[in-house]
Amino acid sequence: MALPRFRALFICLAFLSFATGVDARPPSFRNEVMAVLSRAGCNQGVCHGNQNGKNGFKLSLRGQDPDADFQALSRDMLGRRTNVERPDDSLILLKPTARVPHEGGRRFRVNSPEYAILRNWIAAGMPKDRPDTPRLEQLTVMPAEQVLLAPLERVRLHAQAKFSDGHNRDVSALVVYESSNPAVVVTAAGEAHCHPDTDTGVVESAILVRYLDHQAVVRLAFVPEQPTYHDRTIPANNFIDRHVFARLHRLRIEPSPLCSDTVFLRRAFLDTLGILPTAAETRAFLSDHRPDKRARLIDHLLDRPEFADFWALKWSDLLRNEEKVLDPKGVEAFHHWIRNSIADGQPLNEFARAVISARGSSYRHPAANFYRAVRDPQSRAEAVAQVFLGIRLQCARCHNHPFDHWTQDDYYGLAAFFARVHYKIIRNRQRDRLDTHEFDGEQIVWQARTGELRQPRTGVIVAPRFLGEPGRSLPPHADRLQALADWIARPDNPFFARTQVNRIWYHLLGRGLVDPDDDFRASNPPMDTQLLDALTQDFVAHHFDLRHAVRVIMNSRTYQLSSVPNASNRTDETHFSHALVRPLQAEQLLDALAQVLAVPVQFHGWPAGTRAGQLPGVASFRTRRRRPLDSERFLQVFGKPDRLLTCECERSSDTTLGQAFQLITGTLENGLLSAPHNRLGQLLAVGRTDRQILAEFYLTALSRQPRESELRTAEAVIQRAKQRRAGLEDVVWALLNAKEFLLRH
Repeated sequence: MALPRFRALFICLAFLSFATGVDARPPSFRNEVMAVLSRAGCNQGVCHGNQNGKNGFKLSLRGQDPDADFQALSRDMLGRRTNVERPDDSLILLKPTARVPHEGGRRFRVNSPEYAILRNWIAAGMPKDRPDTPRLEQLTVMPAEQVLLAPLERVRLHAQAKFSDGHNRDVSALVVYESSNPAVVVTAAGEAHCHPDTDTGVVESAILVRYLDHQAVVRLAFVPEQPTYHDRTIPANNFIDRHVFARLHRLRIEPSPLCSDTVFLRRAFLDTLGILPTAAETRAFLSDHRPDKRARLIDHLLDRPEFADFWALKWSDLLRNEEKVLDPKGVEAFHHWIRNSIADGQPLNEFARAVISARGSSYRHPAANFYRAVRDPQSRAEAVAQVFLGIRLQCARCHNHPFDHWTQDDYYGLAAFFARVHYKIIRNRQRDRLDTHEFDGEQIVWQARTGELRQPRTGVIVAPRFLGEPGRSLPPHADRLQALADWIARPDNPFFARTQVNRIWYHLLGRGLVDPDDDFRASNPPMDTQLLDALTQDFVAHHFDLRHAVRVIMNSRTYQLSSVPNASNRTDETHFSHALVRPLQAEQLLDALAQVLAVPVQFHGWPAGTRAGQLPGVASFRTRRRRPLDSERFLQVFGKPDRLLTCECERSSDTTLGQAFQLITGTLENGLLSAPHNRLGQLLAVGRTDRQILAEFYLTALSRQPRESELRTAEAVIQRAKQRRAGLEDVVWALLNAKEFLLRH
């Protein structure tokens, strides 16, 4: 008789569960409870996910360690946070609902799905998931991208999770929504809304959707009414324009017209060579009436030796070619090697292969100097990932990356490639001039046959693993540096080519398709993924040729647009509807001043006539014990980086009061201006008229002829001066302080 009685009791309980809407199956700790902790923000770094926890309660940051979190909730402090007998009295429910004082405030309500999941799990006895509990395999959010044209201002996001047993589940109520733009708000139910304003223009946001250890990104654009927008066909020079203009059309943004020949000429010289065109070059270009003269100019500039100088400067910044971590001879050798690689047209993937696999003498094998600047496996992994793969792995050093899918295993798997790199120091007879004594003189970089890296949190030896390819392994005695170099240089590497074309785009247009240009992550998607894909495919198809990528971008109409905005694009700073105005970088500005005034600047240890853009390292790197020259101080004030970081961000473009003083009263500019045999002195000596002199300076400084109004104003200044040369100096000084000269338009 006992069996029927128990069977009847079970049926009654099952019916009661169905009638009350409570699932008889207890919630999964990994798939549901952990999701609630993330959604409520309990495991954030500012809360219990902090390294030391909060008020004695510690969770793993963003739920990266479910086993530890299970222990903290169910066993820690004798289970004081959960009450199986009276689930509603559990601290884990009382505090987030603010029924008892909680420093974090109310995180969810009693009648919420979050509360129900936690309560049901506690009431079920806080069961641990069985080994066969399905695991999350994929997270999909729809729509993945949408443009909402006014009056539309709301869209509902739907998150779908696919598990290892094949079933799908709507997890829209369990995911975490994080908007990159405060103006775009996502409700707990997944409704994103914004009120676009015509004064602010298009409002865009990348919505990072997190569920457990998976992430997805939704791109939303809210477009206000654009009464000034005119839908018209705009000619495209190449595939770049087709992508850019199609996106602008969807956003109701009208691009600016093409820039003038004078602006294009100056822009092209500065972007490819880092210098200004001469007056003769300007006259020749402006008098050329061939329809393809811009394409011809681009080809000519790419063949000039200054191209290698200018782009070697950029790579020396990235590879930290500076005396604080190298020595003077090593800096020179490394810089010359970089410059020669670019001058010879070495494909960028082969350039990367040579740097990463480098070893030997820092003088006879200059690429080995890269490993002198980064002295430990972790620093090497971070530098290689950021420079060559566009991934900032630093966050994964102590915990799983909070904004990307990279884990600590990924971080230390990459660092393990560099665990066997060592140095042999060859002492020289010169006195050490560095802050520390271990880096001075020639060194031999070599790779040992043994040596492993341990994961500091677990103490387990980490095997080398390629990012995104955890299944691949290396033989025990493989050449790890060569293996990593070969993987990065492969045409099908998913990161390298995208990173390099994005960096080239950044240098030419002032902003990357991914911005910052070395921060590719799920929560920072490209402005136009299809355009980036097309650029990447074209780059790989042309064998990673730097000049080809520059040529394609510069020949696009997008690159050649005017910087003058129109009514529909005046607030646009991200879609390349007009050229971005930016200041000349330190070396460009100093070389431009010297070129306009025809007076070479002097640097300690370098012959007269050496341009700032040709210096191997920081200008005063040979003169630590000597007072910097005015030219070296000028470069520092205008943002030349110290090269202590593998990041473009180290070069400052901010305007400062010190820069204003340098231009207004600085000894460098005034010394160049008053030099007796400068360009002004030379023109006066051959009897040129005021108008001829002014025309020469306008052509040299601004790549255009002066307007009649400008000539009349300048002549009035000269006539009021006590001496003719003093009046001309005042006019030239004003020209060199004009925004048109100081900025790249």
